[in-house]
Amino acid sequence: MAQGILVFIEQRNGQVRKSSLEALSEAARLIGNVGGSVSAVVVGQNVKGLTAEISKYKPAKIFVVDSGDFANYSTEGYAQAVTEAVKKADPAFVFSAQTSMAKDLIPRVAARLDAPIATDVTEIKSEGSSLTAVKPMYSGKAYGVYEFASPLVFITLRPNRFALSAADAGHQAQVEDLAVSAGNIRAKVGEVHAAKGQTIEVSEAPIIVAGGRGIKGPENWPVLQNLCDVLGAALGASRAVVDAGWIDHQHQVGQTGKTVSPQLYIACGISGAIQHLAGMSSSKVIVAINKDPEAPIFKHATYGIVGDVLEIVPKVTEELKHMNGKN
Repeated sequence: MAQGILVFIEQRNGQVRKSSLEALSEAARLIGNVGGSVSAVVVGQNVKGLTAEISKYKPAKIFVVDSGDFANYSTEGYAQAVTEAVKKADPAFVFSAQTSMAKDLIPRVAARLDAPIATDVTEIKSEGSSLTAVKPMYSGKAYGVYEFASPLVFITLRPNRFALSAADAGHQAQVEDLAVSAGNIRAKVGEVHAAKGQTIEVSEAPIIVAGGRGIKGPENWPVLQNLCDVLGAALGASRAVVDAGWIDHQHQVGQTGKTVSPQLYIACGISGAIQHLAGMSSSKVIVAINKDPEAPIFKHATYGIVGDVLEIVPKVTEELKHMNGKN
C-alpha cells in the first residue's frame, strides 16, 4: 500500500522557491498521520547542490534529476521526470506549491498517472491516515472541501498560506540520482528572455504594493516602486492597467492573474472589483488607498486611506525612510 508524501521542489536560476519549502514543511507536519516518510524531487541542470538547502526541511530522501536536457523548463520533460520520481517513491500524496510552473506541470503528471488533483489549496486537514483539502471557490465566496478515495492524490498548495518550518542544518537526507531519458521529449525550450526589473515574485512576496487606474498613468509606476524598494515588496497591478498596457501581465493580481496571500497588501488606486478581490482577499492585512470613499475595496480593507495615491504614497515612503534611518 502506497504511503508517504512526495514534494516537487521548484527551482529557478539555481534558487529553491520558498513556496516549495512551505509545501515540504507542510508535508513534514502531516506525515505522522499519513504514515511512511517525506521525500522530495528536484529537476534541472546543476541542481544537486540544492539538496543541502532542501535537506534542512527534513525529507527522508531527495530524488535528483540533473541533466542538461532539463536546463530550461518544458512541460513534457519535467512531467516525465516527476512521473519517474512518483513511481520510484510510491507515495500516497504528491505536494507542490501552486506556482505558474505547477499549474502547467502537476495536472499533466496527475493525468499520466490517472490520479485526482486538488489545486490552490489553502488548508489541509488530517483525519486518521487520510487528508482533506480545502480551497476557495467562486472568487472566495465559498469553500470546497475535498476527500479522496484514491491510492495516489496530487495537491497544490497556495504560497504564503502554509508555515515555513525552522531549518535544521543538522538533518541529512538521503540523495538518490534518477536517470530520466530525454528521448521522448518532443519540444525543448532553447532560450528564455526574462523581463527586467521584477526581483520579487508576486505570488510568493510577503508584501505587495499594487496599483490600479488611480495612479493615472504608466509614468507614475516609480511612485509605487519607491515604496516597494523601502518595504522590500513586490509590485502588483490590477487587470485594468495591464489591459491598458501600463505594465506587464506578470504583475497582474486577480481572477485572471495571480492569486496571492501576502502578509501585507497595499492597494493603491484600485477600486476593488470582484475579479481583483478573488486574487488577494486572503491577504493577512489589506491597506487601501483610494480617493473614492465609496470604492468597494474599503469593505475588504483592514485599514483605509481616502485620498490621492500620488500625494499619499510619497509621504508614506518618506516617513518609512525616516523610520528606517535612510534619510
